[in-house]
Amino acid sequence: MEKQNQKNNVVHMANIHDTAVISSGAKIEKDVEIGPYAVIGENVEIGEGTTIGPHVVIDGWTKIGKNNKFFTGASVGLEPQDLKFDGEESYLTIGDNNTIREYATIHRGTENGGGETRVGNNNLIMAYCHIAHDCQLGDNIVMSNAANLAGHVLVEDSAVITGLTGVHQFVRIGKMAMVGANSKVVKDVPPYILVDGRPASVNGINVVGLRRNGVTPELRKEIKRAYKYLYRSNNNVSQAIEKMEQELDSSPEIEHFLRFLRNAQRGICR
Repeated sequence: MEKQNQKNNVVHMANIHDTAVISSGAKIEKDVEIGPYAVIGENVEIGEGTTIGPHVVIDGWTKIGKNNKFFTGASVGLEPQDLKFDGEESYLTIGDNNTIREYATIHRGTENGGGETRVGNNNLIMAYCHIAHDCQLGDNIVMSNAANLAGHVLVEDSAVITGLTGVHQFVRIGKMAMVGANSKVVKDVPPYILVDGRPASVNGINVVGLRRNGVTPELRKEIKRAYKYLYRSNNNVSQAIEKMEQELDSSPEIEHFLRFLRNAQRGICR
């Protein structure tokens, strides 16, 4: 089915429900499906093969890549919940192959936070999750039901944030880390680490996550040594970094771990 909007831009649709409301300036690529009562705003771009479910709202300066799925009631690209926001043009960018489940909310950025919220590729954002203004998410992330990110949070690739978890603004969740359910995260979670609790504290290495992501036994051994220097000794963070630099085999994963620790602004979960 094809529709033609008021600006004579041809919109190619596999399916578009008669009750959907699509603004004239929206850019919709081919094979996009839009369900009943969905609302698509003026400055929205939607890539090929994306599915928009019933009652989904996508607004603001929002750019969505290919083959994403938005389920019933998701609200994407609306104004940030920030008292400093003054109506300025700000952005939300979502990559490819993401699944955004029922009633999840993702807000645009703010001028003070860089102006953009960004979600990468192949992420699963489950029902009732919230991604606030200026958050930066990588690839292959799982956010379980009702996990909530405050503004300016960074989540690295392949992290898992389980249900009913709250993450404080400006916190960073490291690569392949896992946050247990019902946690309150107020400090950075280093890569490869498992944390849990209120406030979240360290419970060990995310061994299951490392295996699922194809980390070799040899590299897992080096990560275990790094963990011991940081959490199972009397070293402070600076001393642990120095010990790792001197005694661990160099690898991209260990270098990333060290770089994360060096850049911790809020402190790390202990």
